[in-house]
Amino acid sequence: MKLTVNAKPQSGIHSFLDLCDIFRTAGFDALDFSLSDLVNDDSEMYQSNPVEYAERIKRDAEERGLSIRQTHAPFLFQNWDDETHFESVIFPRIVRSLEMSAIMGARITVVHPLHHRVYRGHEDEIFELNMKFYRRLIPYCKEYGIQVAIENMFQKDSRRRCYLIDACNTKEDFIRYIDTLDSEYMVACLDIGHVGLPHRDDEAQDMIRALGHDRLKTLHVHDNSYTEDQHTLPFLGKIDWAEVTRALADIRYDGDLNYEVNTALLNTSDQTFTPLAAKFMADVGRHLIRRIEEQKKR
Repeated sequence: MKLTVNAKPQSGIHSFLDLCDIFRTAGFDALDFSLSDLVNDDSEMYQSNPVEYAERIKRDAEERGLSIRQTHAPFLFQNWDDETHFESVIFPRIVRSLEMSAIMGARITVVHPLHHRVYRGHEDEIFELNMKFYRRLIPYCKEYGIQVAIENMFQKDSRRRCYLIDACNTKEDFIRYIDTLDSEYMVACLDIGHVGLPHRDDEAQDMIRALGHDRLKTLHVHDNSYTEDQHTLPFLGKIDWAEVTRALADIRYDGDLNYEVNTALLNTSDQTFTPLAAKFMADVGRHLIRRIEEQKKR
């Protein structure tokens, strides 16, 4: 099992090259590269030739001993309900993210479901909207040889200051998405931290077992307090990692242990602390991998 970590072209005070050096020295195997800058018209990622940009990112990572195992498609667009904007801007840039991901060598691109509308009371409408959306991506997945991973989402009720169910954040809904699409190119990315934010009984381990080996192919691993989407390191929040690792072992999970953590630990003015923080991050990940692999043998 590979230990992978989220990375951006620029993360706080660190350039991409800096991050590669930091993560490889710390003991990470590979990266989950963020393509979020594709939302910005003036970003280098969008303005550059997509093939040349992706080849450079792949080369920079590999020269430092890292591969890019997966990516995250852009999602912070505006005007999702403007059909003209969706067809001329949003959808083409998501397709571009698939092409760039394949060039980088990624196996999987995480693509959020369309979830910009109120979910409660509109579940079937949003489901059909997403079936159309993901089915349109399948021919591009085939062309580029890459899988799309659908992620479980949440919404926030700003008035009540609580989190609400959203697309794929129940076992039944997530399974319905994957099974209805019924394509080798459509798999599940379980965001472990998102599971417990809405108030309900399901925990991450329940979702893992429900999705099972054939659907669940990647993870967003992070922790939280169950009251905020903090993206902190495992064991620094309230998620039960003994149960999570046991569930992953039970389904014979064969994907990566992929962090999606807040890298604030690395963004300190004391550069002598940075390698210690990165090593701690990697050590926690290796500990989780050992627990999963040991439990698989039982």
